[in-house]
Amino acid sequence: MKTFNKPVSLLTPGIALNLLKHGNFRFMNNIGLNRDLLEIVSETKDQQFPFAAILSCMDSRTSAELIFDQGFGDIFSIRIAGNVISGNVLGSLEYAAAVAGSKLIVVLGHTNCGAIKGACDHVEMGNLTQLLDKIKPALNAEDKVIGDRSGKNPEFVNAVASLHAKNTVHDILEGSPIIRDLVHAGKIGIVPAMYDLATGKVHFFDKEAQLPNIVETVEKEMA
Repeated sequence: MKTFNKPVSLLTPGIALNLLKHGNFRFMNNIGLNRDLLEIVSETKDQQFPFAAILSCMDSRTSAELIFDQGFGDIFSIRIAGNVISGNVLGSLEYAAAVAGSKLIVVLGHTNCGAIKGACDHVEMGNLTQLLDKIKPALNAEDKVIGDRSGKNPEFVNAVASLHAKNTVHDILEGSPIIRDLVHAGKIGIVPAMYDLATGKVHFFDKEAQLPNIVETVEKEMA
């Protein structure tokens, strides 16, 4: 496989999710696809067919292309501290889904996230303050961890990160009628997920996903 070089209109959201799950499996097992990168650069110079858009954190350890073993032209990667949304992020996701034809949006949080820790510790610093404020709804809603509810407690940090990824899916659907209509029409899917920095595994929160009745099929294919 060189790159995904056919129109994404031939894909379903379920196939797109399956491609990411299999890619993460390859990444975890160090069996990534052998790609001729320069050849792919040439192939994609005039067109691209990204089948998914990944909203993830800017953390240097969370490159979506590597985590999902994807090549040039395969996915859109939108990165910002704490994988928070803004008008610019929503516009980018709308372009991916409504213009470029991507079939899946993934909101990818991760363990040991510095932005989440900052929100847990109520850090205030310049423009970072307003960014961390967008994580506070998850911080305030998390009610399962007892004891240390600070950035020093990995259990609490990861619980907030997971909840924040789920909340962000809701916020995207609420903030973008374009994406919401595409999801309701079954043309695209959207799913929250968490990447484990220690293992390299991505856990998809399928129960919180908005997908056109494909989760069960995908899980059977992966078994």
